[in-house]
Amino acid sequence: MSINYSTTLQLGPLTLKNRVIMASLTRNRGMIPGPLQIKYYTQRAGAGLILSEATLIEEGGTQRRLVPGIFTEEQIKGWKAVVDAVHAHNSLMYIQLRHLGRVAHPKFQNGRPNVGPSPITAKGGKLQTPEGIIGYAQPKEIDDPEYYVNKYRQATQYAKQAGFDGVELHAANGYLPNQFLDNTSNQRQDQWGGSVENRCRFILRIIDEMSEIYRNDRVGIKLSPSGGYNDMGMSESDTIETYTYLIKELNQRKIAYIQLTRYLYDFDSTHRGIDVDIFQFKQFINSEHTKFFVNAFYDADEGEQVLKSNQADAIVFGRLYITNPDLAERLINKKEINKTIDRDTYYAGEEKGYTDYPTYQEQSN
Repeated sequence: MSINYSTTLQLGPLTLKNRVIMASLTRNRGMIPGPLQIKYYTQRAGAGLILSEATLIEEGGTQRRLVPGIFTEEQIKGWKAVVDAVHAHNSLMYIQLRHLGRVAHPKFQNGRPNVGPSPITAKGGKLQTPEGIIGYAQPKEIDDPEYYVNKYRQATQYAKQAGFDGVELHAANGYLPNQFLDNTSNQRQDQWGGSVENRCRFILRIIDEMSEIYRNDRVGIKLSPSGGYNDMGMSESDTIETYTYLIKELNQRKIAYIQLTRYLYDFDSTHRGIDVDIFQFKQFINSEHTKFFVNAFYDADEGEQVLKSNQADAIVFGRLYITNPDLAERLINKKEINKTIDRDTYYAGEEKGYTDYPTYQEQSN
């Protein structure tokens, strides 16, 4: 059967109406979702699946002051209103859970230290604060990683209360789970570091806890094998060995999907990344129970070719979903794609640069 953007996809117990996935996009519009977020996400409900913006599992753990979390009653209620609205517009929504670990900063955490698997400072940070641009701070080594495993479990419970259809672990881009995975940021000598199996333990423990709250077939994960962002990057041989083991383990757990991100060359400020072929890992994923999503820099034609050639089960679009609230409809109907981003309002403002991008029909009138 020939697959394209309009083809439905069975994702665990859910049926996606198409194979266009809205990526998680940090937009810095508030800690508690409200009417503005309801409008933003329902505008984009043409997607087969919406992945929420990266959502904090505890106060702090961030580089920005206005990103949402899911650790208070107000946040749970705010997210529930968003999810209910998305469901009313015939779409589905997963929450993406995140903790920044060592690339958070005490200035954004009321003076609390940032944390990591080891006390190793990431290089290349340029964080905007009221006092100006600052670099990364040295993290405090986490005494007991199970503390954060339980934080992810609690956030997953809150996500289920809010009505999300599933949950995605953000284990990419140099954030806390990725820091445990990478042997340059994790130099522990206990059961959480050293060998490939030990470095994968943190991620797999979180996935197992998430799967107890949701079914395993409502749990997804995002990975970035190429590294680069937030000072991540192992040797090519270590990368292949580590991600092969991890993906095999995830496949055995029969989670809903594994999302792999291609090399983000414009995010690689320290030039640590390597351009890893993410498609080599598909052989370790049984598509009968775990779907394979791909992300980063896909345009309409390349994404469609990946689907037609059965290289992936769905395409995750990020930047194009900022500028095209009706991206799925444009892709399916082969309409012109708006690629002009208002970068001045990407991380700031209210409606401008957030909910004021027109649909194809609106810009054609």
